[in-house]
Amino acid sequence: MTDRVLVAGLGVSGRAARDVLSARGSTVLTADDRAEDADLTLSAAVDRLGDVDLVVVSPGIRPAHPLLVAARAAGLPVWSEVELAWQLRVDRAGGDGPAPWLAVTGTNGKTTTVEMLASILTAAGERTAAVGNVGTPVVLAATDPTLDVLAVELSSFQLHHTHTMAAEAAAVLNLAADHLDWHGSMDAYAADKGRIFAGVERACVYNTADRTTEDLVREADVADGAIAVGFTLSTPGLGQVGLVEDVLVDRGFTADRRTHAAELATFADLRHLAPGGSALAPHTVQNALAAAALALAHGVAPVAVRDGLRAYRPGAHRIATVAEVDGVRWVDDSKATNAHAAAASLAAFAPGSVVWIAGGLAKGADFDDLVAGRRDRLRAVVLIGVDADPLTQALARHAPQVPVVRIDPGDTGTVMTRAVQEARRLAADAATPGATVLLAPACASMDQFSSYAERGEAFAAEVRALVPADPAR
Repeated sequence: MTDRVLVAGLGVSGRAARDVLSARGSTVLTADDRAEDADLTLSAAVDRLGDVDLVVVSPGIRPAHPLLVAARAAGLPVWSEVELAWQLRVDRAGGDGPAPWLAVTGTNGKTTTVEMLASILTAAGERTAAVGNVGTPVVLAATDPTLDVLAVELSSFQLHHTHTMAAEAAAVLNLAADHLDWHGSMDAYAADKGRIFAGVERACVYNTADRTTEDLVREADVADGAIAVGFTLSTPGLGQVGLVEDVLVDRGFTADRRTHAAELATFADLRHLAPGGSALAPHTVQNALAAAALALAHGVAPVAVRDGLRAYRPGAHRIATVAEVDGVRWVDDSKATNAHAAAASLAAFAPGSVVWIAGGLAKGADFDDLVAGRRDRLRAVVLIGVDADPLTQALARHAPQVPVVRIDPGDTGTVMTRAVQEARRLAADAATPGATVLLAPACASMDQFSSYAERGEAFAAEVRALVPADPAR
């Protein structure tokens, strides 16, 4: 490992990379256009490339950024935090080398699948963690000798600058047009997603309903003996996991897969993921099948799949209905801390139905694709946070007809109170019934809250205060 490193971008992963490198004795130079504790701005760092041997780049910085262009021209390697993590892996405390990685990517469903996978691995007695794009930086987990196996969520941004990772098993859940401004084209976006299959040791997991994911497996250069395993909502063929009526079954790993399917779990084991007695969403079952396939590739027994799925609970602040007041549904998705997550959240609601509470710490993010792709969902927007200009400008460009109210960030203590009051007014003023007020900020929370959880809890408390008192009490 080189002793002179430039860490470009001081988000969560950049700070983790800086800290781990510093602890190992490397000389670390940091660059960021917003972080007050950065040594340099990104543009100023161009003139310091001669002082470093490696650039570790945060996922929010595009490959075409002048700093990265200059680094490549100078012959410097450019790594993601994920690549750094792979290079710095430590042996497990019990021996047997570094913890293997079970990796997941896709346009939607990554976090749920990774957390389901971690629950299954835990049920099997493995010491594990859900890491990567889900929250905990990979470099921290990869240098933790107490972990047996990692469940790793990877975005296309992270994969773009990842070069040597070879997961034990990997999955691409689905692919849809997303982040094309960053990647330049759908082909480039798919190619970066497909990097997750490079060097896979045991199994490449793909979605039989999404031909592109299968194509990525076919194109991948994998280790000898690695197999392809599809997941399907239909009766599985040989080499697949799927459904037989309401039973999740395996014909990809079980020893007698040519003639039999091994039972993994039933819809009853997932019933807690369909609140209110509604039917299980197809994507929930797909995520469970993908998680099961990855766990089976690691050698987990089918009973652990069942027990892990039974034990799995979605994290708080993820499209959770807080209350319904005067015909308006109030939904907390404070976990939607980036544009991609907010887009998925908005997509869950009917066109023209959402009063959207958004904003926070943008961290240099671009919201044009988010607004352009989801403007049809919007009735109105309430903007919170100290960094509202990027969202304000995106809304003006792509949804000028949508009413926007900006909450003055000056009084942090009352920001959510005022946001909920404005959202209630805008929902009541709508010409048609059926409004949903959705907190899906598309931004980090640290400008006015300690975490996305505190932000979600503040929202929920204000909403519950709107609920009329029960006269029977």
